[in-house]
Amino acid sequence: MSTENHRRKLAALQLALAGAQTRGGAAFGLAKSTSNLFRDRSRAPPPRINLRHFDEVIAVDPASAGVDVEGMTTYADLVDATLARGVMPCVVPQLKSITVGGALAGVGIEATSFRQGLVHETVTAFDVLTGDRRIVHCTPDNEHRNLFFGFPNSYGTLGYALKVSARTMPVRPFVVLEHRRYAKADECFADVARLCVVDDIDFLDGVAFAPGDLVLTLGRFVDSAPYTSDYSFERIYYRSLRERSEDFLTTRDFLWRWDTDWFWCSRQFGAQHPLVRWLLGRRRLNSVTYQRLMRWNSRWGLTRAWQRLRGLHAESVIQDVDIPLAHAAGFLEFLAREIGIWPVWMCPLRARDPRARFTLYPLAPGTPYVNFGFWDVVSQRPPRPPGFHNRKIEREVARLGGLKSLYSDSYYSEVEFWALHDRGAYALLKRAYDPANALGDLYAKCGSRANARATGGGAP
Repeated sequence: MSTENHRRKLAALQLALAGAQTRGGAAFGLAKSTSNLFRDRSRAPPPRINLRHFDEVIAVDPASAGVDVEGMTTYADLVDATLARGVMPCVVPQLKSITVGGALAGVGIEATSFRQGLVHETVTAFDVLTGDRRIVHCTPDNEHRNLFFGFPNSYGTLGYALKVSARTMPVRPFVVLEHRRYAKADECFADVARLCVVDDIDFLDGVAFAPGDLVLTLGRFVDSAPYTSDYSFERIYYRSLRERSEDFLTTRDFLWRWDTDWFWCSRQFGAQHPLVRWLLGRRRLNSVTYQRLMRWNSRWGLTRAWQRLRGLHAESVIQDVDIPLAHAAGFLEFLAREIGIWPVWMCPLRARDPRARFTLYPLAPGTPYVNFGFWDVVSQRPPRPPGFHNRKIEREVARLGGLKSLYSDSYYSEVEFWALHDRGAYALLKRAYDPANALGDLYAKCGSRANARATGGGAP
């Protein structure tokens, strides 16, 4: 795609915005065909603006280690474009359908985050459509720098990214994986602390299958491989972590190793059964298929009805939380004692630039973290208040000095929510870029589960 083509899209968008403005009404939202948010939207959504066509890679420049890409581009398309030039985005979120703009407005992480930080830390500039219908260019040091640092974790309440410039890193054709098993969490996380400062690995993540069954996966780029494993159809990646100590994947297959089975949540749809797998076929084994199934189930309530027939009370617990590494073993013990969801994804991370403070997701400078991802339904016979287990998690995360991503259900009171997020700085950004509150308030959108109806979920 050419820069000139992108400019034509911008010109057409500005005409459409001017027309919408003359028709009156401040509120507007983003029209999307897919979403990686796991909370229900409003039953009466505001008028939508269609940005679907902002979905192309503009330029890949390996020499400058950078890429320019439109905000609605999926990481599947971005990875294909960059790998063709011998590079990849410095952080590639786990699911193919995640968009670049979505990862920037939310929180994106993967196995390079122990060195590269979160997705927004790899971004060098972006253009954003703001709530007052301007298109502004944000960099860390221009007149819109406050929006640059305030945009991550704002979830569309400050604007929509139209174009993103981000850093890339060189790749090699294959990735060799080393799976290390641990019977004790403290030993596992002691190894994480050591591995986060060594230079001989390119990727680091892990899975806790149970309190005494943990696996760390170390990945290294290599130029050749004696074989390559394929986890895009008949074989299931997460099972291999306990079945072998070494593995080889192509770089592309490694980047999408979690997408085929939505980590392990495909089991909730029977998609790990060989016959079901064969019926679905390779093309349908992916996160997009499972999202559609989950939203269909949420709309018709089949899981809720089945749970009621069994006399069970179910609560969807879909969370990603970042816990300081020093408290990681304790948090895993809390999950085992109070929640009981397994497996749990573990992804080490740290702020790439400790001097950069992102307003709504402020990692402590110099502090290593572990992201814990757990996505399932907790079913019990005794009835519990709404959000019973989620509230426990929120309180423990806050007690340990951690942070929680807002892509799924939250049960904070307004006071609790703004104690964790910088309300003053956010209010200044709203006044500067969305004075009529056309894009809604962050707490109203993300902070309180009381604002949404229950889901029948059970997926990441």
